[in-house]
Amino acid sequence: MSRPSARKAAPKGEYIETDSGNKVSRRSAITGTANITLGGRTVIMADVHLRGDLHPTRAVPSSSGKEVTPTSISIGRCTVISTGSVIKPPSRISRGQVHYYPMKIGDNVFVGPHCTISAISIASHVHIGDHTTIHPFVIIKENVKILPNTVIPANMVIPSGSVVGGRPARVVGEVGEGWGVSGGGAGVGGGLGVGGGGEKSWVEGGDLRELVRSIK
Repeated sequence: MSRPSARKAAPKGEYIETDSGNKVSRRSAITGTANITLGGRTVIMADVHLRGDLHPTRAVPSSSGKEVTPTSISIGRCTVISTGSVIKPPSRISRGQVHYYPMKIGDNVFVGPHCTISAISIASHVHIGDHTTIHPFVIIKENVKILPNTVIPANMVIPSGSVVGGRPARVVGEVGEGWGVSGGGAGVGGGLGVGGGGEKSWVEGGDLRELVRSIK
């Protein structure tokens, strides 16, 4: 009887798992949960701060015709937000008032430890190195690698397939055609390493399902 109860205790100790497979650390700080959406199989680690309380104040029409407040932070599937990172919607001051704008993060995005992010859009298959700062209204296209300790200035648009680094950031290379796919793999779905297990069974820019599974 002890083994099943031990298995149950593991996720309860650190992570709360939702019906759609999201894993949210009990030691994360999430404010304004009603304004945050997680796509499924996404991980929010310890000491991450999601600022859903900084939500857009301008209502927009919905499909039903009623005006609704847009979601502050939308995060896709199989995305990992690592320890100590802060995710904060971008803002600008207009007529003396601060206005926040919805932030969208795609699928299979890895955010390294201790990042501060206020981008308005991060597409899918993006790998962000640790201690990166992304200023407001940055747009990051798909298949991008951001090197550790990078500082990306406000309003920068990073094209698909780029490697970015520096303070301030600049494009320093390209990820290459096979980036995000392990040796012998084909397409994005083949981007998992084989062997090793745990955190080594995934590749930067690839499918992060194995990494999500390994986080207990």
